[in-house]
Amino acid sequence: MSAPMAAPVLPVRGRLRPLGLDDVRITGGFWAERQSINATATLAHIEHWLERTGWLRNFDLAARGDLPGGRRGREFSDSEIYKFLEALAWEIGRTADAELESSFRGIVRRVAAAQEPDGYLNTKFGRPGQAPRWSDLEWGHELYCVGHLIQAAVARARTRPGAADGLLQVACRAADNVCATFGPDGIDGVCGHPVIETALVELARTTGEDRYLTQAALFVERRGHGRLSDVEFGREYFQDERPVREATVLRGHAVRANYLAAGAVDVAVELKDAGLLEAVRNQWSNTVASRTYVTGGQGSRHQDEAFGEDWVLPPDRAYSETCASVGSVMFAWRLLLADGDPRYADLIERTLYNVVSTSPSVDGRSFFYTNTLHRRELGTLPDADRPSLRAASSLRAPWFEVSCCPTNVARTLASLATYVATCDDEGLQLQQYMPATVEHRLADGREVSVTIATGYPHDGEIRVRIDSDDERPWSLSLRVPAWADNGATVTIDGDRRPVGPGLVTERRTWRRGDEIVLSLPVAPRFTFPDERIDAVRGCVAVERGPLVLAVESVDVPGVETVDELRVDVGEPPRLVDGRVTIRCHRVHPPDHEWPYQPDRDGSAPVVGEVFDVVPLVEYHAWANRGPSTMRVWLPAVTDHTDQD
Repeated sequence: MSAPMAAPVLPVRGRLRPLGLDDVRITGGFWAERQSINATATLAHIEHWLERTGWLRNFDLAARGDLPGGRRGREFSDSEIYKFLEALAWEIGRTADAELESSFRGIVRRVAAAQEPDGYLNTKFGRPGQAPRWSDLEWGHELYCVGHLIQAAVARARTRPGAADGLLQVACRAADNVCATFGPDGIDGVCGHPVIETALVELARTTGEDRYLTQAALFVERRGHGRLSDVEFGREYFQDERPVREATVLRGHAVRANYLAAGAVDVAVELKDAGLLEAVRNQWSNTVASRTYVTGGQGSRHQDEAFGEDWVLPPDRAYSETCASVGSVMFAWRLLLADGDPRYADLIERTLYNVVSTSPSVDGRSFFYTNTLHRRELGTLPDADRPSLRAASSLRAPWFEVSCCPTNVARTLASLATYVATCDDEGLQLQQYMPATVEHRLADGREVSVTIATGYPHDGEIRVRIDSDDERPWSLSLRVPAWADNGATVTIDGDRRPVGPGLVTERRTWRRGDEIVLSLPVAPRFTFPDERIDAVRGCVAVERGPLVLAVESVDVPGVETVDELRVDVGEPPRLVDGRVTIRCHRVHPPDHEWPYQPDRDGSAPVVGEVFDVVPLVEYHAWANRGPSTMRVWLPAVTDHTDQD
């Protein structure tokens, strides 16, 4: 029996199949650097805080029978240990690091010791002095925690099959307890925070046990029938006001919505449920069309961490939680495998570069929980020795009272190679561009290998060299992103031709040394918003390739806040000494006793000095140089603005 593919998602059917850590190696560039920081700094940082806050010690207390006294952390703190274990599993699978292996096994022993004889595992509920098991499905996160436990176990089973650490057995016993408790004859309920659905499907795929898939499908079908109590945000917060099959767009809490949708795709694919798959496919399309930020971020409401209505995308009030973007990547990836539509890979690319990579600092030891697109005031450095109380910390914080984002980023970066390429019966498809090697055995047994050389995203040239010989043809497909709708070319055997967004496929009998070169236009460009987005009407953004750019006050000496700047759209953005720059006017808004005037001229600001060269920062890199003001969407100079 062959070893399982070392990848987070392994559907049994679909248009495309994923490749695993054994197939793809990221060898350099933007993402290799981030993987290195994740491995050498972030993982140790997370473990330090899990110990320091007492969240890991909760399992020791449970094993000794000393709970509830001394328990620390929120009701869902167990899940952070599980996400950390998942990150370790992927990183060990990637690097075989012995120190991480020792840490992994040590934590698993502590977790396993806390499991109840019937498989139940949670440090917050079920013991004398604690609330009963499953007594708070709205907020208790018990099933959510089991879901992350299962995902960690699946990652371990796929990266180190047969490892005698016991985690898969712990997860299966917990899952069996869930099936016995919430099966057709059990509690007719769902978890307030989805994730158990995706986890159970992957556990079924890993173990071959259909009962886990059956339970996942049951949870998906129960959702939307008012099984959860109403709350101040409405049942929409839990996606429990409308069945999954009837919903037309993602709504409510943005992380919950994406996790649920990802689970629904998994169930639909496994059960060949075309109606369910079409429903979530439609939800994705509508959400991308009217409820997603230019960065790929999702969720515009702070009060409930939720999606707003269509076109409600205020940059200065963007919640854009890092975890919601991780969920968005999970959702889009599953749809990509099911359908093969490159639009899903486009959103994954945008989200990875502009939200997931934005959360961690350059040293990997502090994080954004939320990702605003406009900072009006200088941020405040958080206390390095205390968890931040505020999710919307104005600068990256080392830890949070609710610290879901650091562990989510860590597990995503550790498994990132599994999102680079896919395959089908015809050949390979390159979905994301970075220096990498891809070696894979096709369905008919033939081994193919390629090397990707590129300076992407700053250089648009992607060179793909064939490193294997074959006597029969196979197909190599390269994704042309939607933003590359003018000027992209592909060159094969010296023949250069223009290509448009979508997949470029070349089928031939490849020989070792053959090369295909994709050239993408990564010159900086203005991007204009849909006029229905009231909050940014009259503004422009600047992008370069897949990167969203921003103006940051530290780059404009003498300007206290970037809100004083108006961009001159008559002068295209350009590269100066390696940095993208724009031409801006500085404005001086007139002071009034009443901020509303009877005519436009009376309220128009006066234009002052002109800055011919205003350097922009890549959005993912902002706030790494101390407190600053920042904005992505820049007001444009208008015709009616008075000149000095």
